[in-house]
Amino acid sequence: MRLALATNWGALVIRGLAGIILGILALTWPGITLAALVFLFAAYALVDGVASLIGAVRAMERHERWGVLVLEGIVGIAAAVVTVAWPGITALALVYVIAAWAIITGVLEIAAAIRLRHYISHEWLLVLGGIASLVFGFLLMMAPLAGALVLAIWVGVYCLVFGVMLVALGLRLRSWGRTGTAGGQIPLPAH
Repeated sequence: MRLALATNWGALVIRGLAGIILGILALTWPGITLAALVFLFAAYALVDGVASLIGAVRAMERHERWGVLVLEGIVGIAAAVVTVAWPGITALALVYVIAAWAIITGVLEIAAAIRLRHYISHEWLLVLGGIASLVFGFLLMMAPLAGALVLAIWVGVYCLVFGVMLVALGLRLRSWGRTGTAGGQIPLPAH
């Protein structure tokens, strides 16, 4: 059995780099307008959702589990569509859209890491990314009236941390694929 996540390490790195870029932009210009933040978030959620769907298609081709990737992809794309459909969205509504997306993504990332623990080491990087998503989502829900400046900083820090975690995991999977068992096959865990 081949592990789709290991063979698609590049998708994780792309998702991580997108997060790092968005994080740097949000932290560099903390006075970013709410409209710009709306479209930056929509772009990131769309890239994240599409990357998850690409991973799901590749997993389907290999007859592996793909349901969680599809769900994560749909949630990301839906968050992007909702955000773009109403660009005049209020700060409070945007906070809740971002918070819900972060919490759902965090739960799905942690679930994926739990399933990976039998196949790879260092799956804790994915767990940390999931925890970062959950913490970010709950912080937003606890302070929904935070100003656009604070929201931009929170988004920047979250995207930077989550992006670094995804890049680190992707590179770890890449190096594992080079040094793993012959033919890139992953041995099934002993039951």
